[in-house]
Amino acid sequence: MPVIARFCGIVIRLLCVRCLGPRMHAFYGDSELVVHVPTLRVVQGDVPVRIRELVLLWARRHHRELLMDVDLLQRGQRPVAIAPLV
Repeated sequence: MPVIARFCGIVIRLLCVRCLGPRMHAFYGDSELVVHVPTLRVVQGDVPVRIRELVLLWARRHHRELLMDVDLLQRGQRPVAIAPLV
């Protein structure tokens, strides 16, 4: 899973598995949040509420870029890094 962003101690990785659809994994310490990229719906996770809010805020701001990275991954190409939350 390639890293596409890092901010506030959060590492964002992207995964495209045909049967599950494109997912973004946000790691914070030992916690993980999984988000379905097209809908930005949380699939699962145990991160603190504040981290969840930051990840979803970042994802909404960069949704178009996330979708472009998904397209790159599905074509076998490396995704482009996305700016952190500022």
